[in-house]
Parts: sequence; structure tokens; C-alpha cells
Amino acid sequence: MDIRDEAMQLRNEKHQMIKTGLNAKMENSHDLAVVYTPGVAAPCLAIKEEEDKSLELTWRGNVVAVISDGTRVLGLGDIGPAAAMPIMEGKSALYKRFGNIDAIPIVLNTKDKDEIVRTIRILEKSFAGINLEDFSSPKCYDIEDELKATMNIPVFHDDQHGTAIAALAAVLGALRLIKKGIGEAKVVMFGAGAAGTAIARLLLEDGVKPENMTVLNSKGILYDDGRLNRVQKELAKQVNPENRQGTFADAVKGADILLATSAPAAFKEMHKEAIKTMAEKNVVFAMANPIPEMMLSDAQELGVYVFGTGRSDMPNQVNNSSVFPGLFRGALDVRARQINEPMKLAAAHALADLVSDEELKPEYVVVDVFDPRVPHAVAKASAKAAIESGVARVTKLPEQYKD
Repeated sequence: MDIRDEAMQLRNEKHQMIKTGLNAKMENSHDLAVVYTPGVAAPCLAIKEEEDKSLELTWRGNVVAVISDGTRVLGLGDIGPAAAMPIMEGKSALYKRFGNIDAIPIVLNTKDKDEIVRTIRILEKSFAGINLEDFSSPKCYDIEDELKATMNIPVFHDDQHGTAIAALAAVLGALRLIKKGIGEAKVVMFGAGAAGTAIARLLLEDGVKPENMTVLNSKGILYDDGRLNRVQKELAKQVNPENRQGTFADAVKGADILLATSAPAAFKEMHKEAIKTMAEKNVVFAMANPIPEMMLSDAQELGVYVFGTGRSDMPNQVNNSSVFPGLFRGALDVRARQINEPMKLAAAHALADLVSDEELKPEYVVVDVFDPRVPHAVAKASAKAAIESGVARVTKLPEQYKD
């Protein structure tokens, strides 16, 4: 049976991938009085006096909203909010499976940026965090930035930052294998959308030198031609201040690492020929999903030293499912007000460190998403970084994270 047929069969049988359940006794009138009225007045008044207690006295403290408008869903494009619900529900299931977080899928029946921002803002008191998902670019940048500036809980666009953290972890593993420091590696980013720009920015934040990075869009080397969005323009200014122009072949010649977040089967023969001119121990992460820019068989024919994709049926899966459950678990456990750069970098390094030097090999530079160590390692790293960077309400590392 095809995997898509299985997906349809599962949903026809189960109808839902997640559900709520009771976490308190409800057997008699006394239980009812404690859970509901009149007993419930006590936590209500406690929260009235100190609003942050809602993160301790209600389910809010362990609940993340997974929100989309359905305008950029996987490789399916603008399919609308109702059609996006299976993705939001699936994402919520991953939160529960890997982070023991109760995530609520929400789809918004509007494409208006201001209406989206206002709606999410007025939902703030119901959640401990917001996972933005499948919003089109460049609108996604403005939505996240405006919400982060005004909300007192983490707001995280996973298509950008979850992917970037997973990609950085993969790069760190590959660099250890080829014995090259991040400050000396020549890196090419093919794809200048939400994921590609976020990966480039996080790599720069972690030590890739701007002069060693080239960003490409479908037309060639990214430069300010007057048509870039604000994020692309700032990135081009950082890595291409002289506004040079060139082709894919120009960019990848001699490169150590090529990352791609572009389109299914985007690497045509001319791209494959150019990949042959990369450094001897070259690294290619082709992350378009569900069909990567090129397949493993292509990489093997080209002599690519380390190859990875977003797929689970190929080695070195670069998957943000290894990131967001643990990242939010740590953030929620220390009552973080935001997810910041130190937390993202800490999460990436924690992931990379799970592959030991002895285990490193071309087929294994990325830890498996089902490795049971992953959620705890990422959660501990993000919690610790949140406290150290001053964005946590809790000032001491919780017991479950102490060695």
C-alpha cells in the first residue's frame, strides 16, 4: 500500500491524530466541586493576583498553538486553511510524541497579515507558546517579528528556525568529519526563501564568515536587484556587499558545503556537473520535501562525500522534528518569554554532539530523530540557554536537567 493510501486509511479509521483526556479524577460530586465550581474559584483568584500563575495552575503551561493560514503548505503551495489542518494536526502529534507537549492545531480563515497578527495576539493568554507553520514568504517574516515584539510567550516560525537548527546541526557534524572549522568552511545556500535565509543567518551567527558564504536563488547569486524582500536584502548586504552576480556553477566551485531548500528535483544536469567542482570531501544537504533536489543515487554517482536530505529513507535526515519538540519542552519548563538566538544555537550544538567522534562517518553525521536522547538533549540545552540569556521566568535549571 502506498504511504499516501495508508495516510488516508488511518484518518478514515481514526478521524483524528490527537485528542484531549482527563488529568484529574471526576468520579463523584466532590471531584466535580474541586475541578469545577465552587473550588475552581481559588485558582481563578490566584491567577487574578499573579497572572503568570496561569502557567502553573492550568494546562496553559504545557500547551502550544500550531497555527497556519494554509498559504505555503509543504510542497503543496496555497491550499487553504481547511486543507492545512492535517499538517497542523500531525505537527501537534509530534509535539506530544517527542516533547510530551499538548499542542492545539489552529487554522485561520484569512490571508490578511494584520488580521492574523491581531488574532494570534488575542489568543496569548490561552497558550505557553506559538508555533507558526506554513505561512507564505515574505509575510511570514512580518507576522513573526510583530508577534515577538508584543507577546510575552515564545513565538517560533518552525519553517524558518526549526529547519535552520536542524541544518546547522548537520553542518556541524559534517565539518567534524571532514576536519574543517566552521570559520574556514566555504558554504553555498541554494534557496533564498524562508528556510534558506534562516539557515544562512544561523550559520553566520555560529561562525561562518560572510566572505565564505554565497546565497543563491533560482536566478543565480543573490544580489540586491531592487526586488528582494527585506530579509533577503539584509542577507545579500551581509554576504555580498559588492553586489556580485554569477551562476550556480560560479558559486559552488571549490565549496565545502552546499545546502539546498529550493524545489523538487531542482538539480538538473548542469547543477550536477557543477557539483563535481566542489571540494574533494564535499557535503550536500538537499532538503526540498518530499522530493529532494537530487536523490541519493545521483549523489553517489557524483562522488558526493556526505549527502543528506529531509527524507527518513535516506542517510543523514535533516528533520526539524528533532528540534521543535525539545526546543519548546525546554522553553516551557523554564517559562521562557521567547526563543532567542542563544537557544537556537544551543539546540543545534546539542543535536550535533549526540553523534560522537567515533560514530561519525559519511552516512552518519546527523542523529536519528527517533534516538531517545534527542528531545531531552535539545530541551536541556534550550532551557539552560534561556536562563543564561535572561528570557526565562525560572532562574534555576529544573531538576530533570541537572546532571
